[in-house]
Amino acid sequence: MTTTASSSSPSAVRLGGCLCGAVRFEVPDVPDAPHLCSCRHCQKLSGGPVMSWVSFPLGGLVWTGAEPVWFYTYPRETRRGRCPDCGSQLCALDDGAASIAFTFSSLDDSSDLVRRSRASPVTRWGGFGRSPTPARRPPRSADGGGRTPGRGHAGMVDAVATAWA
Repeated sequence: MTTTASSSSPSAVRLGGCLCGAVRFEVPDVPDAPHLCSCRHCQKLSGGPVMSWVSFPLGGLVWTGAEPVWFYTYPRETRRGRCPDCGSQLCALDDGAASIAFTFSSLDDSSDLVRRSRASPVTRWGGFGRSPTPARRPPRSADGGGRTPGRGHAGMVDAVATAWA
């Protein structure tokens, strides 16, 4: 977590932004209600089964780069904010709310908000399917040091998708 003061100080802030860096923000470091949401809107926005959210006080929010583009997902109730350049989904704001929810992925560091586990992502994220068996995982690279080169995150996605089949 990046702060301008110690975490116990009222002036501590948490920083975040989008993938391309155009939208940047800081919020008071008072996280509230970290959670996963599996509503149909979050599934469609993320392209996955869940989105991870955490709320912060709206007072003290400062946009330090470009501001997000806002659109309603629930008319006259909930707006979502995304980067106008790269399209990263960043935040959700209910009309009249005193807090704003940011996606975990929009925070520069959310490691203190997530319980650590040595389990596989499939188990850690609620056991959406059985864990991939070694025979069903994507092939290792020629040197045996990891998954197929150049695949990055796709190797894990393939393993999880195979486990769901």
